[in-house]
Amino acid sequence: MSKIIVKQVRSQINCPLTQKRTLEALGLRRLGQVVEHDATSSILGMVNKVKHLVSVEETK
Repeated sequence: MSKIIVKQVRSQINCPLTQKRTLEALGLRRLGQVVEHDATSSILGMVNKVKHLVSVEETK
C-alpha cells in the first residue's frame, strides 16, 4: 500500500469547525507539522476536505 506525506501549510484560524476537526483527526495540530498516512480512501477523503490547508506528497 502506498503512503502519503501530509504537511500543514496554512493556518486553521477562521476555518469551519469541521475542517479543524479533520486536521486534528489527520494528526495535524500546528503549522508546518508533517504526518505520514496510508493512502486509504478515508484518508484521501479527509485530505481532499482540507486540500487548501495542506500539501501532499506520495511516497512508496
